[in-house]
Amino acid sequence: MTDWARHTGLSRAALINSVRTAIATVASLLLARSLKLPEFYWAPISTIVIMLSTINPLTVAWQRFAGTALGADLGALIATFIGSNWIIYGVGIVVCGILCALLRLGSAYRFAAITLSIVLLIAHERAPWIVAVHRFVEVSLGIAVALVVTIIWRAPESART
Repeated sequence: MTDWARHTGLSRAALINSVRTAIATVASLLLARSLKLPEFYWAPISTIVIMLSTINPLTVAWQRFAGTALGADLGALIATFIGSNWIIYGVGIVVCGILCALLRLGSAYRFAAITLSIVLLIAHERAPWIVAVHRFVEVSLGIAVALVVTIIWRAPESART
């Protein structure tokens, strides 16, 4: 360890994790922009969620993927066939929780509820199904980049075990 690292308290693992996360989020951002995704920022946000999770990246990736798919589908269905107000929104959040439990996706509930909220509560110029598909693609791209970087560039801690 160099003197500057010793004085600052910066570990090699922290530095590597920061660089790895930055590379993954920038790659995710550039890919989403190159695909001309309308809300491209969801890709790097998803990359950060996966890479900086305190649980196994494969587990959180599956939870985020499944929850996003469920929330996007349910949000599009509700927005298309029912509409949205505070009562419908509340019922949608309850239904998200019930569906996640029934599908044994309890841990994906938070991601389903977040995606449902985005689809139902934010004013969009496009049809709900298009918004839902975009959200799913943007989030899935971020998940995929995080997993690829995690698999290719293992964290120093996991390489030692």
